[in-house]
Amino acid sequence: MMTRREANAGMVSSALMASSHGFARAETAVMKLPPPRTDGGKPLMQALKLRHSTRAYVERALAPQVLSDLLWAAFGVNRPSGDRTVPYWRHIMVIDVYAAMADGLWVYDPQAHALQQHLATDIRAVTGQQDFVATAPLNLIYVAHGERMHDVSPEERRLYASVDTGFIGQNVYLYCASEGLASVFRAAVDYKKLEKAMQLDGEQFVTFAQTVGYPKS
Repeated sequence: MMTRREANAGMVSSALMASSHGFARAETAVMKLPPPRTDGGKPLMQALKLRHSTRAYVERALAPQVLSDLLWAAFGVNRPSGDRTVPYWRHIMVIDVYAAMADGLWVYDPQAHALQQHLATDIRAVTGQQDFVATAPLNLIYVAHGERMHDVSPEERRLYASVDTGFIGQNVYLYCASEGLASVFRAAVDYKKLEKAMQLDGEQFVTFAQTVGYPKS
């Protein structure tokens, strides 16, 4: 008999395959990331001591290796089973991590460890209600798939999805603290405007956004 874990993994795998086929048909650009560095960095207690929110960033883009390590820390695959660096609700993966940068909007594919272009438009200015989001090099946008949360009422889906998002956001904070980057986790977002700009499908919705970059001294 198939376990819940196996059933959910199969459902997500099918969804990812369908998504990747869609990207292939559209001939969407793919940004292959270098393999993540899974050693080094500051010890956990030092990273916790240094963790804080920052709202002042230089405009310098993140290096490809830094972007690779950051996305893997956030939601990467860390086991042969395909499981991730964070826990998630009832073992159903409902969150996608989008990266809004100067060269467009990208969605992270953890299995391939790559970014697939969703839009060629720079939408950073609509990822929040504060001026710094428009020029910071990276705004992560966390998007939930409500259609995968079959056992939860529509009214409660945001709560459960927000918990999963919080785990991802904290991993980003800890990576940034360990590597001298700056970050801020943001709820001050015009969600309807952002979801329209992202051209989300079906029951997808934005939970939070998180800015990442090099801090201004």
